[in-house]
Amino acid sequence: MQQKSDPYRIEAVDRALTLLTLLADRGTLSVTEAGRELDVAASTAHRLLSTLAHRGFAVQGDRRLYHPGPELLGLGRTAAAPPLPERVRPYLEHLYAEVGETVHLMVRDGAEVRFADGIEGTQPLRVGLRTGANMPAYCTSGGKAMLADLDDDAVDALHPGGLTPWPGEQIDSLPALHRELAAVRAHRFGLNHDESEPGVTAIGASLGVIDGEHAALTVALPTARFATVDATALADRLLRACRHARRALTGAGDDSPN
Repeated sequence: MQQKSDPYRIEAVDRALTLLTLLADRGTLSVTEAGRELDVAASTAHRLLSTLAHRGFAVQGDRRLYHPGPELLGLGRTAAAPPLPERVRPYLEHLYAEVGETVHLMVRDGAEVRFADGIEGTQPLRVGLRTGANMPAYCTSGGKAMLADLDDDAVDALHPGGLTPWPGEQIDSLPALHRELAAVRAHRFGLNHDESEPGVTAIGASLGVIDGEHAALTVALPTARFATVDATALADRLLRACRHARRALTGAGDDSPN
């Protein structure tokens, strides 16, 4: 696919542009496919895709496939699409109606998460909204769920200097984070127990990549009440909400939040 006749061609730039073209044309791209198209080793293709992801031109989602990132999508955007919080809102509202606790939509930005939307619980003792706040992904439930979508090399690339210190951190190294993410993959949701802030416990599940944004839904409640709830039922409701939202917003499957 590469055009190698131009004497002024810079190989690394040409490869990156080739990958951007493939992402735009196909919608998804694996490391293996990238290596085959570029005629390079998989390790080289992985580094190129990781660099694009670091700059926001690609994002890695389910099954370790790369998708167009917000920067790439923005280059060709001619009309404003409804923002992700608006599209996810019906599923966030349905989750809130089912669990009766504070719920949030999170979006990953590199190694951090941003609380993009939320609905606050009405119980006397409840977790307040964090809409607009940013935190390290590794100490939040939704952040862990999204990091678990990535492979270990991609997680390491997001933390070149190690983990950003956080007051409530219980994970203090990349090896510890990898062990935590293995557990998240097994359970399909992340758990934050007094890690983002004292007295708050939350569970989060990934929505995958939607409109070029890596997103998750979370349920947060006071730690004191978490011990009294049916955590399995709570996780089931969260996973069901994510499944319905993902099917609807990626254009496949059931689009009903019920």
